[in-house]
Amino acid sequence: MTSAVAASQDRTARTPVQIVALIVGIVFLLVGVAGFIPGLTTRYGDLSFAGTGSMAMLLGVFQVSILHNVVHLLFGIVGIIASRSARGAKLFLVVGGIVYAVLWIYGLAVPMTSQANFVPLNSADNWLHLVLAVGMVLLGLVVPGSRRAAQTSRA
Repeated sequence: MTSAVAASQDRTARTPVQIVALIVGIVFLLVGVAGFIPGLTTRYGDLSFAGTGSMAMLLGVFQVSILHNVVHLLFGIVGIIASRSARGAKLFLVVGGIVYAVLWIYGLAVPMTSQANFVPLNSADNWLHLVLAVGMVLLGLVVPGSRRAAQTSRA
């Protein structure tokens, strides 16, 4: 392989943190799409734009609304775009994790039957948001942002 080809491949190869952010972004995108698929979303006929009146349940567990699904879609798109650079990927994971921590606290603080629960959120959503918060922040802080750091950690 010529040095020009190797240099070109080196510039286009993704770092570990970029790969992780891309995977997380794709998962969010898939979850957003799944929220609009009858069967994957039970009580699909009860899907409303927002608020506690939306009784649709993704996988029969997580309460969703059109707004909730759109947020997942947008979050997925942001993750995919952010994965184009190591800095963007780290920022997406850490800031996204912080957003999910705030959402977890919000879900605990706001009564589920309250009009303030506009997303809407249920207990399963709240605990998933905690797992996402911790997981995304840890991934953003621990996964190497360069190929050199990844190679050093393997050696």
